[in-house]
Amino acid sequence: MKVLLIGSGGREHALAWKIAASPMLTKLYAAPGNPGIAKEAELVGLDVNDHQAIAAFCKDTAIDLVVVGPEAPLVAGLGDDLRAAGIRVFGPSAKAAQLEGSKGFTKDLCRKYGIPTAAYERFTEAGAAKAYVEKLGSPIVIKADGLAAGKGVTVAMTNDEAFEAIDACFDGAFGGAGAELVVEEFLTGEEASFFCLCDGKTALPFGTAQDHKRVGEGDTGPNTGGMGAYSPAPVMTPEMIERTMREIIEPTMRGMAEMGAPFSGVLFAGLMFTDKGPELIEYNTRFGDPECQVLMMRLKDDILVLLNAAADGQLAHMSARWRDDAALTVVMAANGYPATPEKGSVIRGLDNPADGVEIFHAGTASRDGEIVANGGRVLNVTAMGKTVSEAQKKAYEAVDRIDWPQGFCRRDIGWRAVEREGKK
Repeated sequence: MKVLLIGSGGREHALAWKIAASPMLTKLYAAPGNPGIAKEAELVGLDVNDHQAIAAFCKDTAIDLVVVGPEAPLVAGLGDDLRAAGIRVFGPSAKAAQLEGSKGFTKDLCRKYGIPTAAYERFTEAGAAKAYVEKLGSPIVIKADGLAAGKGVTVAMTNDEAFEAIDACFDGAFGGAGAELVVEEFLTGEEASFFCLCDGKTALPFGTAQDHKRVGEGDTGPNTGGMGAYSPAPVMTPEMIERTMREIIEPTMRGMAEMGAPFSGVLFAGLMFTDKGPELIEYNTRFGDPECQVLMMRLKDDILVLLNAAADGQLAHMSARWRDDAALTVVMAANGYPATPEKGSVIRGLDNPADGVEIFHAGTASRDGEIVANGGRVLNVTAMGKTVSEAQKKAYEAVDRIDWPQGFCRRDIGWRAVEREGKK
């Protein structure tokens, strides 16, 4: 079958790598792609914001399935427009993608359906938001309502920090995404990411991971799109997975169907495990980045079979099998990230990584036959190992073989799991 993959990041390179291994695949296209994806797919120069051009390409080349990687096209209704043109899509409708596109929408859904989450209120004006901060006290969390590329969340340790974050939102730091914000209670516990493949009726559990949002070692510094991840997440025991499905995922699926927006695609729950159990921090409506990279490394099954089943409403008959080994990915970012990353530096030493290691391109470009940095998060160095400790060791050995003085990474990815393994 012919597949078109939408996107250009590390998540999409991992998806392309896994889709390309499917015996079902006859041709893989990617738009716009990157130099790493070009090794797995034919790149096509489509504007992902031009839905009609994408639909026309799909018709002209007889595409059997479109897989949408990033959140922005989903929120913008790409899935709806392609389905209206008779093209099969893996990904939610715009209405269902509000679960990621609006923090306030998701919090209101939680309130209505009794889904455990932090106490919150929504605001469109700074004075009222600051009054709520004073009422709840710090630490407290300030979130831009809309899409902000993973950077619209501030965990404020003092009221003054919260006030600054509120002012930044309403002063346009996140563009239209910050025209409304959510102020919510600070939850204490351990975070994890939980994924389900969904077809509108069935939610199929699809792996666990833990990522590292902050730019600095020891989880310090500003939030980023993610500096690394590993899978599986030790905190997600079978009991916690069962509770998460019962208390969070299933009520969400019911609620979305009731409001006429049945959810199809990837439902990615960011969770906090508190003394009360799993609580929802936020939803994403696509594979995580960099969580997708470790999930694709561990997945035993043919991803294309699963994506097809989700698009056709047939997940009730499916299962997903996982390798026992752990996977860990280290994000290599350009100096200056997450503020203003330095672009254009040459990266060498990417060929021939060790066995069990894959280097996924995230923010790269090709220039005069060389790979150059073209974004903030640039590479995802991903390794498998019998333990997280072993996967971590292999990943950092691979990082150290890459010649890129203008890049940096955290050196403690996987620290929670490594700590746990050391105590066994």
